[in-house]
Amino acid sequence: MDVAFVLYPDMTALDLVGPYEVLGHQPEVTAHFVAASLDPVRTDAGLTIMPTTTFDVLDRADVIVVPGGAAWAEVLEEGVVAAWLRKVHPTATWTTSVCSGSTLLAQAGILDGRPATTHWALRDELAARGAVVSTDRVVVDGSVVTGAGVAAGIDMALTLAGRIWGDDRAEFTQLVIEYDPRPPYRAGSPETASAELVAFVRGVIVGS
Repeated sequence: MDVAFVLYPDMTALDLVGPYEVLGHQPEVTAHFVAASLDPVRTDAGLTIMPTTTFDVLDRADVIVVPGGAAWAEVLEEGVVAAWLRKVHPTATWTTSVCSGSTLLAQAGILDGRPATTHWALRDELAARGAVVSTDRVVVDGSVVTGAGVAAGIDMALTLAGRIWGDDRAEFTQLVIEYDPRPPYRAGSPETASAELVAFVRGVIVGS
């Protein structure tokens, strides 16, 4: 099973690493890190990831994982990722995204009229691109699976693992990675964080 993890400059590392930790250890999986070139890709927090193939070379995958990142607007404007998604999505078994990666799926036309989720601060941006926006942490619609912001990528990947290999495998994987979230603060969503904090974070992410 070929799983393509999409790389681009200033992507968010956890958007990619969370799903990779869940999916990359499955014995059936061959992971591919695909980017515009084979040059190292620097994430928004400075972690560098080495691509293993390029958009020009990899023309199919069973599973596609598209992370979000701080430069989501620039990546949309550039259009390279969306162009590749238009090429590979039709033959993929599953196409997935984490956080603002959903806006790239939308730009490729994959989310037209479909329910999907994204980072809470980008719901309006996703809706403007034709998706039916959900506030759920993970949304499965046919062959498309979207996860909400950053840490939700682990939930998305475990959901996908359950769909592909069954609940027993997904639960085994969850226990292996000891995924049992107990956050020290109740500021993980706009519903539980203070209004002032929500406004500040929205400004950081979308600039308004």
